[in-house]
Amino acid sequence: MPLSFGNYEIDVERRELRRAQSPVHVEPQVFDLLVHLVQNRDRVVSKDDLIASVWGGRIVSDSTLTSRINAARKAVGDSGGDQKLIRTIARKGLRFVGTVSAQPNSIELVNAGGPQANEAHERSRPALPLPDRPAIAVLPFINMSGEPEQEYFSDGISEDIITALSKLRWFFVIARNSSFIYKGKAIHLKQVAEELGVGYVVVGSVRRGGDRVRITAQLNDVATGSHLWAERYDRGIADVFAVQDEITEAIVAAIEPQLYAAESFRAKRKPPDSMDAWDLVMRALSHYWRVTREDSVVAQALLEKATSIDPNYGQALGVLAASHTFSAHMGWVDMATAVPIAERAAQAAIRADSEDPWAHHALGCAYLFTRRFDDSLAEFEVALRLNPNFSLAQGYYGLALSYCGRWEEANAAAGRALRLSPRDPFSAIYYGIAAYAQFTGANYEEAMRLSREGIRQRGDFVGAHRVLTAAAGMAGQDDVAGAALRELRRAQPNISLAWIASEMPIKQDADREHYLEAFRRAGLD
Repeated sequence: MPLSFGNYEIDVERRELRRAQSPVHVEPQVFDLLVHLVQNRDRVVSKDDLIASVWGGRIVSDSTLTSRINAARKAVGDSGGDQKLIRTIARKGLRFVGTVSAQPNSIELVNAGGPQANEAHERSRPALPLPDRPAIAVLPFINMSGEPEQEYFSDGISEDIITALSKLRWFFVIARNSSFIYKGKAIHLKQVAEELGVGYVVVGSVRRGGDRVRITAQLNDVATGSHLWAERYDRGIADVFAVQDEITEAIVAAIEPQLYAAESFRAKRKPPDSMDAWDLVMRALSHYWRVTREDSVVAQALLEKATSIDPNYGQALGVLAASHTFSAHMGWVDMATAVPIAERAAQAAIRADSEDPWAHHALGCAYLFTRRFDDSLAEFEVALRLNPNFSLAQGYYGLALSYCGRWEEANAAAGRALRLSPRDPFSAIYYGIAAYAQFTGANYEEAMRLSREGIRQRGDFVGAHRVLTAAAGMAGQDDVAGAALRELRRAQPNISLAWIASEMPIKQDADREHYLEAFRRAGLD
């Protein structure tokens, strides 16, 4: 539905800016920045918020951000000197101060409240088929507090509901990272359903003030355009976990009442002893999902603080462990340093809460990189039994299977990860895992295709660079292999045959030799 101010009009669905009904040309990033400011005109939008929403959390220079802000001002007849519409609030951010008129339809149009994974709109992707189970997406709840620093709180409510729903084996629940791609965007629920392959969409809002919290939630049947259920909860902040359980239970009852009656299921979570610790974990997760070296460091510091407050907080320990192994896998830190820290934290997480899938996922990663292959596979399988929709565990289960030489199963697991979370910041890693599986199966062309997709999504992902180099080497494509090796050396300066032999946890000698031979053919020594 158009958003109008002065003689300007933004058509979000058509991605058009018009002045007196005449189109105004703007670059995609500038358009997205302008839309985000207009949609969040009731608050100051911070620099970090803009980067998360427009650039998907990727690192952006101050000069790039300034140029896009100037371009947005110019597009709507404003300037840095006048600031009639886009006002700079010193040391806080930006706010759109123009008078806006709009007529949103709450059934069809949602302002889902964060990061956009790709600059290009993804409407062109074909609709995903519905799975054979009730499929549901929980969009990020909107932060109605008017305080950007409370964004993590509304995100945390949404994420905990996703986690609780995911424990219901009869649901197909879209993973957090794909649901959150719609944060901060006005979007038709029908479009969300088509892009994610779901029949049901949950939307809501959170307003936190002092020691009180108001949570509203609505369950929509996209096929009929009807509300199956809606509720508002006003509680003291200490009751937030009970509120989440009530919301989850009501959604279950609305979608599959007969299953609810038969199973008498109530999705319960184990709340931490301290609300402060929970706050810290929610803040940490918002950094963890950005998948950058800098955000990884921030997330780990927040998680360390959470565990110092509540040493038995299983989720905090599990995410901390997973963050350390992921940093090592990405080459951001030394494997020999990170993995022992991760293993200790993962073991502590399981002692604190043996039902937490993050704990078993993290221990599975630690065991993989210490070559305890059977133990690693077993831990990933436990994590997936606890939460069948845990896309991160599905992906790394595929990695463990591929390192064990079970490439067909590995490829299937990576495919499940991509299907569970089709708009995921981690999807480049899942493509890299699938690529390595195909390489192990000697399907070099497919390995190259999947590697290129991983690199397209994350140019710094060394795993995809390695597989592309190796697959091109084995395929006899010398020019491609040479170019890929040059890019790999830029992404991973310490790459060598000795590094591959000693650092990559490949179980079978034949598979390791296959990989080494591929790099020899590509020109690595």
